[in-house]
Amino acid sequence: MSLIVAGRFTTFPAAEDAAQALFDKGFLGEDVTLFFVNPRGQHARHSLDEHAAAPTTISSAPPPALHRHHHAMTIGAVAGAVIGVAVFAAFAASTPVVVIAAGVGAYLGLLVGKMASARNQPHEHHDVVHHELRNSGVLVAVHVSPENQMDAARILREAGGADIERATGRWQRGKWADFDPRQTPVPLAELSQQQA
Repeated sequence: MSLIVAGRFTTFPAAEDAAQALFDKGFLGEDVTLFFVNPRGQHARHSLDEHAAAPTTISSAPPPALHRHHHAMTIGAVAGAVIGVAVFAAFAASTPVVVIAAGVGAYLGLLVGKMASARNQPHEHHDVVHHELRNSGVLVAVHVSPENQMDAARILREAGGADIERATGRWQRGKWADFDPRQTPVPLAELSQQQA
């Protein structure tokens, strides 16, 4: 595992200036990387996300409540389409008008079915809570040694970096290879004590 110090910047130009300050102080290009971290809760959790966790269970069947919900919406859409066609066909409307009426009726029936199904289900309230504590922005990460970690942290802080942190991870080909944006950053305590 490698020792890494990182700081967050609000813009790429500010992050690039911080990287240049690190280079000016002797840090190598292969030991400095910068990348954007999305806002909390916007880290994809699908198979294409290199930082995604594998699902613990896989089920192909929808839960019964979801099945009933979709069933009610389908019935509402079909009923709405039939009513829309019947109403406009009774007035001997043209074919395009009847087709449009069927579409509008299906949409309105879908909404009615959705509301009816929601009333028949127990009221469950699920708040989406993101426990991620990492702020979004451009992260400048530096592969450091125990001897130069405080120098890197000081340079990042002086360049305007916020949320200076220390981490251990895999540093490969000039990048923080196992960075996980959902992990809570560990502030560099020594820097905070020196600043006080």
